[in-house]
Amino acid sequence: MKVVGLVTEYNPFHNGHKYHLEKSKEKTSATHSIAVMSGNFLQRGEPALVDKWTRAKMAVDSGVDLVLELPTVFATQSAEYFSDGAIKILDSLGIVDSLCFGSELGDTSLLGDIAHVLVDEPLEFKYLLKEFLDTGLSFPKARSLALSEYFKNSNHTQVSRIEKVVESPNNILGIEYMKSLKKINSNIEPHTIQRIQSGYHDKDIVSDIASATSIREDYFKNKHLDNIRLVMPPESFVMMEEFLEKNHFFNHIDNLSQILLYIFRLVNYDKIFDINGMDEGIENRIIRAFEQSNELDEILKEICTKRYPLTRIKRLLMHTLLDFDKDTAKRFKMSGPRYIRVLGASKNGVELLSLIKQRGSLPIITKFSGHEKLGDVLLDEMISFDKKATDLFFTGLSQFTSETNMNKDFTTTPYFAKK
Repeated sequence: MKVVGLVTEYNPFHNGHKYHLEKSKEKTSATHSIAVMSGNFLQRGEPALVDKWTRAKMAVDSGVDLVLELPTVFATQSAEYFSDGAIKILDSLGIVDSLCFGSELGDTSLLGDIAHVLVDEPLEFKYLLKEFLDTGLSFPKARSLALSEYFKNSNHTQVSRIEKVVESPNNILGIEYMKSLKKINSNIEPHTIQRIQSGYHDKDIVSDIASATSIREDYFKNKHLDNIRLVMPPESFVMMEEFLEKNHFFNHIDNLSQILLYIFRLVNYDKIFDINGMDEGIENRIIRAFEQSNELDEILKEICTKRYPLTRIKRLLMHTLLDFDKDTAKRFKMSGPRYIRVLGASKNGVELLSLIKQRGSLPIITKFSGHEKLGDVLLDEMISFDKKATDLFFTGLSQFTSETNMNKDFTTTPYFAKK
């Protein structure tokens, strides 16, 4: 048995994801696959299009053997903490041989060189990074320029490619995965598959391989699924139709706009400043923007700056909704993930779970209430954010359906495929 690990959002599961799964198994000679998947809120600071159990079922029915939830407190953070959480979960299982991620570059050698610098942080690089940050640039842009300059001074053979590589979203995540593997001295071997046809941020469907972004954009623009049928496995598409029929709409950050308006117009300044990721000064900019408009799109445009790009602002808003503060984030960063939560499994996935019970270092949770019996206070606190996120996710949909859909974590069981 050889097991490949995948870090995913599957928002939603489309043909590109199926291609990546198949190529990952082929490249690593894997017989089994495990995906660590974001739950109901995502790394870009938005609710997922459909809930985590539906997305896990899409993945399992399309060939993934085991889907585990990346806890909300890691899934909604920057690329670094998102990656740390996911890699630590894969490493903790004790059975994963390789990691395979998508990238624009399609080659781990240069990504590995960059990851090495970011882990070791040579003094010259730290000096360059500070210089660029002092000009008011966002951290990702400053880091990109600092890396380019550092590799130029080091006479690296691929220096001309550095800046472009570290500004491409999947390359960035790939670098962070490799950093995380290095930091914990993991034996998991990294591999990458080059993205084909559609880029991460592409907004138009032009072939049978489309980005998740273009799928979401197409629905919210056209309010139907006609084009989307072409770019998803049949099983996934049927689940999209079923979700839409039941909930009458897909989830979107706009569905939470009234809650956000309420919070930021009746704000406790001290509490807002304590929110994870909130730097001094940005809280005032956010509050002013919410006072001046009722439209979330306008509010977000007003808040964003070079230093505070859109995804970072949306993560701040999600952390505010979840009441996720700086002290709590620090404690979770120190501890790392505390549990393995199963969202879905094939028959092969059930076989993997048996091995994880023998070799893994974290408790496995299949029934949500089971965590209460483990006697781990930090685990209880960490998993409580998953419940908050789920309740908030369905609150966003409540304006479109008569169902309350509260406490779904307690009432929804993992999906176990029968074949």
